[in-house]
Amino acid sequence: MQQKIAGIITSRPFEYSIIALVVINAIILGLETSPAVMAAIGPVLLALDNLILAIFVVELLLRFFVYRFRFFHDPWRVFDFFVVGIALIPATGGLSVLRAFRVLRILRLLSVIPSLRKVVTGLVAALPGMGSIVVLMLLVFYVFAVMATKLFAPSFPDWFGSLGASAYSLFQIMTLESWSMGIVRPVMDVYPWAWGFFIVFIMSTTFTVLNLFIGIIVSAMQKEHDEIAAEERGQLHSDQETILKEVRALRAELAEMRKQQSAG
Repeated sequence: MQQKIAGIITSRPFEYSIIALVVINAIILGLETSPAVMAAIGPVLLALDNLILAIFVVELLLRFFVYRFRFFHDPWRVFDFFVVGIALIPATGGLSVLRAFRVLRILRLLSVIPSLRKVVTGLVAALPGMGSIVVLMLLVFYVFAVMATKLFAPSFPDWFGSLGASAYSLFQIMTLESWSMGIVRPVMDVYPWAWGFFIVFIMSTTFTVLNLFIGIIVSAMQKEHDEIAAEERGQLHSDQETILKEVRALRAELAEMRKQQSAG
């Protein structure tokens, strides 16, 4: 019984069915945000939402039946358990805010689509290397925020009147969102030399530190891809060895049978 259920939940049709339900559930949750749609077919959407949630619960129960306590050894199964568990918490009274978290069920796509799992695994693997870059970014921001507050606070207190305001303004400049006409050019009208300060800041953050983030993420994802490829090659080599052993055994049996026939 356990092996039969294991075969079902690991089959391609079952996985594709879960993916389809996750997508349908995402569409339903989006439609539930529309008052017009809810007024027209609200009860139907809620019924479908509860039905899909029930299917997810049954799926998790089947997986727990198959894997038992090994269920919690896989981070993706724990992730599914957490996402579905949030939807089961009664959203009444003070817990009504939890209804908004039902949309987290969409994230189940991360656990059921292998290509998305690889991306997420690569991002997680990149986190340790990103720590030093985050520290570097904070240092750069702190230095430039202190300098901007000292230099520009008297004339632009709204943007650079405090350390926090300067950091936020510099963050806007780093993202290149309305940085020139919105902040830098007005500052340059009062401080003509300010362009040098902001150009150095942009070169230090947007074009240097952020590219280091991208480089670490790409490197981690490439390493993850290489490890998976090596694992697949190892599995293929193991399968080939097994096939060769079976072929050798068949040859030995055939040779033995021929000897017996010759002797007879």
